[in-house]
Amino acid sequence: MSFFEDFELNNLIYVRFDNAVDVIKAIIEILCITYFIYIVLNLVRETRAWQLLRGVLLIVFITVLSNIVELRTLAFLLNNAFSVLAIGMVIVFQPELRRGLEQIGRNALKVFFNTDTVTSAQNMIDSIVRACVEMSGAYTGALIVFERQTSLSEIIDTGINVNADVSAELLINIFAKNTPLHDGAAVIRNMRIEAATCYLPLTEDIDVDKDLGTRHRAAIGMTEFTDAIVLVVSEESGYISYVMNGVINRGLDEKTLRELLEEGLDEFAAPAKKLSFLKGKVKA
Repeated sequence: MSFFEDFELNNLIYVRFDNAVDVIKAIIEILCITYFIYIVLNLVRETRAWQLLRGVLLIVFITVLSNIVELRTLAFLLNNAFSVLAIGMVIVFQPELRRGLEQIGRNALKVFFNTDTVTSAQNMIDSIVRACVEMSGAYTGALIVFERQTSLSEIIDTGINVNADVSAELLINIFAKNTPLHDGAAVIRNMRIEAATCYLPLTEDIDVDKDLGTRHRAAIGMTEFTDAIVLVVSEESGYISYVMNGVINRGLDEKTLRELLEEGLDEFAAPAKKLSFLKGKVKA
């Protein structure tokens, strides 16, 4: 008797809805599983592990398909390989698992009990604007990266851990000349300064303005393959620049900088709103 002749739809039913309590339990289980899958995908998205995960999912698909169409030899090999594959996945994904557990432990309570998100986001923007304006006036170079939906864990790992609240004074001290942390970029994650002295990839666009220095090229390169927002304060001209999606806006004043940050970082204060992306050409 074939697989399809033995197949019964009832075999797929795991949760039976005998009463309202069963329905509520099923909904809770579905939400928990969905949230778990969402967390896992967020941990590996835009990292090298994402390619590995796609390969694992392909193997799982082939295994299921080989069992359905009764490719016995292939199914036997793949089914017995899963025990080894499970151990291998733990080893391969160890950095992502560690970062994920740290992130869950650090932010779980904030997700459910933080009622000051809007105020905190506005305070963060105020501090950053004030720091950029002061550093611009003093011709102090700065490079500030904001993590959004794309994980920047690999970039953060290249720097020195800071894990401090955002303040104008701290940012000014980080980028002050001849200090240990002034080289590289500061990365802001979840409204906190996560790391400093981080290395950013330079843009490979040959059409970039030749007058732009290393900081500006790094800012453009960073935003070309992630959804991050990067601020640059030029050490030579004192210009403040806002970079997003590979587009750089230069020579910003305090008001314009604040407006761009409030628009680009809107998800910190209102996660349900869609992200607003800038469009346009480079401004002189």
